[in-house]
Amino acid sequence: MKTLFLALGLLLTGLPPAHAQAKLPGAAGAAFTQEEQELLALSKTKWTWMADKNVDALNGLFKQSCVFVHMGGSWGKDQELGIIKGGMIWYKKAEVYSAAVNTFGNTAILLNDIDLVAMVGGKEAVNPFMVTEVYLKEDGEWKLGSLTFSHLARPLKLTGSANQPPQH
Repeated sequence: MKTLFLALGLLLTGLPPAHAQAKLPGAAGAAFTQEEQELLALSKTKWTWMADKNVDALNGLFKQSCVFVHMGGSWGKDQELGIIKGGMIWYKKAEVYSAAVNTFGNTAILLNDIDLVAMVGGKEAVNPFMVTEVYLKEDGEWKLGSLTFSHLARPLKLTGSANQPPQH
C-alpha cells in the first residue's frame, strides 16, 4: 500500500499544474485581469507612439538598458530612438491580431501576433511577426526592457497595404 501511494505521489509531482500554462495569442477563452488589460493598452499606445515617431514618449517608456532585436540586428535604447527619430525605420502600422500577457511578479511578457507595415531604408516592408515585449514594473510603473521581432512563416493577413511579399 505504501508503494502505491509513493508511486502515485511521484507521478503527480511530475505533472505540471494546469494553472501554470502560458497564455498564447489567439488562445480560446483568454480573459485578462485588470493589470493585463493595462499592459495590453500600454503596448497598443507604444505602437501608436512608434508610428507617430514620438521619441519623447518612447524615451519615458523604454528602460535605459532596454534591448531591441530586429531581423537586421540588435541594439540598445539610444540607437532605437535615433533610428525612429531619423526615419531609418518608420513603424507605420502594426496590425495586432491577437495578444497575450504572462506575468511573473514584477515582470510581464507580452506576445503580439502582428503584421507590421514599416518603411525601412526608404522602402515599404510588410512582415508577419510575433513580437515579444518584456516589461518590468519599477516604482509602480511598467517600463519596456526588451522588444523582439520574430518573423512568422504564416502568410500576411493585412489587406489594403502595398501587398508586397514579406521583405527579408
